[in-house]
Amino acid sequence: MCMHDEATPHYVDLIDQTTLGHQFIKEEFGKVPRVGWQIDPFGHSAVQAYLLGAELGFDSLFFARIDYQDRAKRLKEKTLEFIWQGSRSLGSSSQIFTGIFPRHYDPPDGFTFEINDVSPPIQDDILLFDYNVQERVNDFVSAALAQANVTKTNHIMWTMGTDFRYQYANSWFRQMDKFIHYVNQDGRVNALYSTPVIYTDAKYAANEYWPLKVDDFFPYADHPNAYWTGYFTSRPALKGYVRVMSGYYLAARQLEYFKGRNETGPNTDALADALAIAQHHDAVSGTERQHVASDYALRLSIGYAEAERLVASALASLVNQRLSLHRVNPVTDFQQCPLLNISYCPPSEATLVNGKSLVIVVYNPLAWKREDVIRIPVSTGQVSVQDFAGKKIESQLLPLSNATLTTRKHYVRAYIGKAPGGDELKYWLAFPVSVPPLGFSTYIVSSSKLSSHSSTISKMYRSEGSTNKSIEVGQGNLMLLYSADEGKLTHYVNSRTLVTASVEQSYSYYSGNDGTDKDPQASGAYVFRPNGSFPIKSDHQVPFTVLRGPILDEVHQQLNPWISQITRIFKAKEHAEIEFTVGPIPVDDGIGKEIITQFKTTMKTNKTFYTDSNGRDFIKRIQDFRTDWDLQVNQPIAGNYYPVNLGIYVQDSNMEFSVLVDRSVGGSSLEDGQMELMLHRRLLHDDARGVGEVLNETVCIADKCEGLTIQGKLYLRIDHIGEGAKWRRTVGQELYSPLLLAFTEQDGDNWLHFGSSTFSGIDSSYSLPNNSALLTLQEFKNGKVLLRLAHLYEIGEDKDYSVTASVELKKLFANKKINKVTEMSLSANQERAEMEKRKLDWKVEGSTEEHKVVRGGPVDPTKLVVELAPMEIRTFFIDFNPLQTVPEAENHVAM
Repeated sequence: MCMHDEATPHYVDLIDQTTLGHQFIKEEFGKVPRVGWQIDPFGHSAVQAYLLGAELGFDSLFFARIDYQDRAKRLKEKTLEFIWQGSRSLGSSSQIFTGIFPRHYDPPDGFTFEINDVSPPIQDDILLFDYNVQERVNDFVSAALAQANVTKTNHIMWTMGTDFRYQYANSWFRQMDKFIHYVNQDGRVNALYSTPVIYTDAKYAANEYWPLKVDDFFPYADHPNAYWTGYFTSRPALKGYVRVMSGYYLAARQLEYFKGRNETGPNTDALADALAIAQHHDAVSGTERQHVASDYALRLSIGYAEAERLVASALASLVNQRLSLHRVNPVTDFQQCPLLNISYCPPSEATLVNGKSLVIVVYNPLAWKREDVIRIPVSTGQVSVQDFAGKKIESQLLPLSNATLTTRKHYVRAYIGKAPGGDELKYWLAFPVSVPPLGFSTYIVSSSKLSSHSSTISKMYRSEGSTNKSIEVGQGNLMLLYSADEGKLTHYVNSRTLVTASVEQSYSYYSGNDGTDKDPQASGAYVFRPNGSFPIKSDHQVPFTVLRGPILDEVHQQLNPWISQITRIFKAKEHAEIEFTVGPIPVDDGIGKEIITQFKTTMKTNKTFYTDSNGRDFIKRIQDFRTDWDLQVNQPIAGNYYPVNLGIYVQDSNMEFSVLVDRSVGGSSLEDGQMELMLHRRLLHDDARGVGEVLNETVCIADKCEGLTIQGKLYLRIDHIGEGAKWRRTVGQELYSPLLLAFTEQDGDNWLHFGSSTFSGIDSSYSLPNNSALLTLQEFKNGKVLLRLAHLYEIGEDKDYSVTASVELKKLFANKKINKVTEMSLSANQERAEMEKRKLDWKVEGSTEEHKVVRGGPVDPTKLVVELAPMEIRTFFIDFNPLQTVPEAENHVAM
């Protein structure tokens, strides 16, 4: 649908938006694209090379932007064109021919022909004084030979156009026609209208050996002080919204499939379109003007509103099928809470009167059984929780922090135009849930007059006046230690794994350069150019509050009026969750600020850290180092920042320390044992890269505007060396696909005692292997069902899980009879077998024996088992026999 960004989107979004575009091209024009055209994104990811390139059946990929130092070396060595292997795991089985333009994506100087451009046109009337055919032909030949001198083979490509051109196309084509005619008449160079496909075929026919490239092209700089690493974090609210909508879209498509697609009712199409266009390289990247960012968000909200109706309808349909067996009144009104992130959820906050109870349906979009804790805001402390069988569930009430209440009051008013009703909201209600794969469980919240039946109210402890030197938080395997006098995190202890580590967390800000020194480069939407680092310390000792209870402990800290955080340690989990609230960033002093949080340990990490590529492969990073050239360090901070979509980690000979994120951010490790993540940016100068507007986001109520506040989450864990991948991959899936909550009220206990209040869309005894995931389950308009399965691990990433996984389709579609399974390309626009037949086999310079690349074998039509090799994603169309189904009761059994 668009030329997507490559730093800040999640790989599932990249696949979905490309699938949407490729399906459109196939339906409208009957064509299958062969070339990737990513000419403008600001750096290029490994996932783009193999997943959004080779796995689509592309023969080549072209782009313009690479680091200025890298380009200079490649021009010198004639290595602007190469074979790119983006995946260590898939190696040469998923490589692509890649071409970088010698300067940018515009024509050589002197050959732009917009109506007001200064390039001299060909004047071929010999009677006129400015007749210039030979002069212009010489210019053309000279420019062509100059490019040929930095390019292998005797074929070169000129991209005839650039931004905002062809507003009067006739002026271009008239000149190009003349150039082709007179240059070919001259005979020194052959010029022709062409396409990237024709160019690729000509390069292949040359039978040349090409250099090999691995890893990626981050970070990108076009100037010594202009590292385009600020946009990894720019517009963090939009980045967060896109990520939340992405996970919701995945779940909504599943529910649409279970219900049956209906062209007349609500569907997921509008959300699909909005999410696709939001992956544009000036959308989720945060590099657009404010009114454009607002438009992207508006389109997402419109798409969400329709998908929300679909989800409510699908859940009601699935629930009612079960309730009807027991002659219980059907559910007609499931509500959801899209503003739960700001603690606003009208159905859970409502006072339960006349014996009514709140019914919560918890849907799990993962194909694994899931144990988790959900949290909802409630207005009273007199509540109790039961599961669908009437069993009391232990629950906990946690008082809301002042920062939470302030954010809620302000942002609810900003979003819906009025303040939340009354001030009665008092608590978060937290309780554990157990949900089957691709299914739901039901929980009931009731008013409780008896305190013995009620949720446990958290015990509160304040640090003031404490005589203890340290305070222990956490009642399960994980414990965090804080210094009582300063309220700082000091140690991480896991009693099960026997990991003990010294760890500290702090906040700082980089002052955004205003561009008034010798180099006028400012920090802006694209560019990160810090002008000093400043620790954020409170003016006085800040007391911190600890809440303890049977489900989780919380540590509440208010660092200053615009930074606070809540650290959660769940009894049943072995990682810590940090919910930060940052903003409004003060800029009254005329200085823009870029806010970071740092984690420091005593680990000896040897300047090495690891960041993910679009949430998929992890890539090794070394401070002040590039694999492809000798780096001249001009910006020691910005030049070491990388995009983080899933997580970042460091390791030494004993331990690995991982931090996972809930949206795209920029991150780095600038000292041994240290990691930092940029959470928010507010700047007062434009970086002169095309936006023409400062990155100064505000939220307005009536005529009063203040800087944007960001609330987000980080997740951290320390493991023995070699043990962290299991947590990163498993929890990474849970973060991308959170549990979906839907609410309704009931009279009395209508729902209780019915085992049918739980549902699984797959065989009740089955769960996907722990190293694999279901990425897509979607019914197309033509009735075909698209299934996409992924292996979650790289080769050698984990001693147990970096092995081939097997998925049993008969158990995945337990109540349907499968007629046929057809493996497709990643975007489902051609059969995989045909794609493989057409694949070009490029020659690579100095090819060495790589590890044997493993791929899953063909799907046996009788056994119907899909094999997934490490990092493999496989896409299928499933055809069902509409006349044969397995009785539902056999499969949709309570846990």
